[in-house]
Amino acid sequence: MSVVVGIDVGTSAVKAVALRDDGSVAARAESAYPLSTPRPGWAEQDPQDWWRATEEVLERLGAEAEQPAGIGLSGQMHGLVALDERDRVLRPAILWNDQRTAQECAEIEQTIGLERLISLTGNRALTGFTAPKLLWLRRHEPDLYAQIARIALPKDYVRLRLCGEHAIDVADASGTLLLDVAGRRWSEEVVEALELDSAWLPRVLESPEPSGATADEVPVAAGAGDQAAGALGVGVVAPGPVSVALGTSGVVFAALPEFAADPQARVHAFCHAVPGTWHAMGVMLSAAGSLRWLRDAVGAEVGYEQLLGEAARWPAGTEGLLFMPYLAGERTPHADPDARGAFAGLSVRHDRGALVRAVLEGVAFGLRDSLELIAELGERPELGRVSGGGARSDLWMQIVASALELPLERVAVDEGAAFGAAILGGLAAGVWPDVDRAVGATVRPRDRIEPVVEWVEPYREQRERYRQLYPALREL
Repeated sequence: MSVVVGIDVGTSAVKAVALRDDGSVAARAESAYPLSTPRPGWAEQDPQDWWRATEEVLERLGAEAEQPAGIGLSGQMHGLVALDERDRVLRPAILWNDQRTAQECAEIEQTIGLERLISLTGNRALTGFTAPKLLWLRRHEPDLYAQIARIALPKDYVRLRLCGEHAIDVADASGTLLLDVAGRRWSEEVVEALELDSAWLPRVLESPEPSGATADEVPVAAGAGDQAAGALGVGVVAPGPVSVALGTSGVVFAALPEFAADPQARVHAFCHAVPGTWHAMGVMLSAAGSLRWLRDAVGAEVGYEQLLGEAARWPAGTEGLLFMPYLAGERTPHADPDARGAFAGLSVRHDRGALVRAVLEGVAFGLRDSLELIAELGERPELGRVSGGGARSDLWMQIVASALELPLERVAVDEGAAFGAAILGGLAAGVWPDVDRAVGATVRPRDRIEPVVEWVEPYREQRERYRQLYPALREL
């Protein structure tokens, strides 16, 4: 059997998986690193930590992946790595969850015009994106900015160290705000309007294309941003099922046959990892992260299983208790870095289990916001494929299925973006002839969670109240 390797450069760790050509996992490895927050709202990492962790996970994969047929890359999107003319890192990378660029986002939208920006890039200027970070460097660190010769995104810095190539895939490049997403190429209009140097930009490839090779002549695929790779890993490669990722953040992801952008850019419109296709994606910043926050705050002495058991004793709707999950600002449907979370409707009857149930339901309502916007851009999906840590909970999956009014499927192997990256590595190496056959050989649905009929109507009523909370509380 051929073995391919997928590497995912995440926010907290590099994860790698060695995948056999029948979709079974030969080996997996993970290596963590720190996150730096030098000022409130800032988030940075040392790119050297990504490379050190990559070397460690490749070593830990051991004999199973000693000479893989191919390697695929994935990683956190939007991060900015500034390089000098000798490819040396000029400063810590500014990450996707960094919020320092509000002024630069406003400047971009004013310079280009919001409507024109959305038509070109499929998105509005958000603080996490790459282009505003460059403008921030120009304003606040001009001496360093003057030394920039190249820029890279996180996984593409690892590619540079792995095979010496400057390259990026169309899916990840879509999150820079510098790509003509419909044309799948850099936007000369945006680059010139922002007075950036086009020579800084790496060559753009389709995700399965070889971008180079290691010293051992192993082909390295262009790869994809983490959400596109994760969707590929659960078989969302064409219009039909949607990917519902319930990790620290929550994502609803739908493949599109052609470029389509929400007029208000409430969901992202990006190129997909499947050549010739696009995707729409709604992102909520605190999904499973909301549950982790609550556990740390009120239940650190107990495990998640006990908390979920307490939540299960409460009825759908939690007797009117609502949770708004905007703990770190929000993207979809409110592009508001200053949005904040809230409990509303508390009574003396509500206990810790009620708080947990309200969090589970609030996250589900947030995912429904994304699903509604995505449905406006194409056909309403009839199935969701779920992944992420939150998908392990049967109760949470029943709540999400009932709130989305959509059956959900887990997959047999849930390795997240690393799994999709491995598929791309196999495509670059010719292990499979095309995406459809690669997914058919490796992705297998495991079980199906149907909406709970008795919960659907209570959730419809509760969701209407949920949708009124943000505008009611925004001024506060």
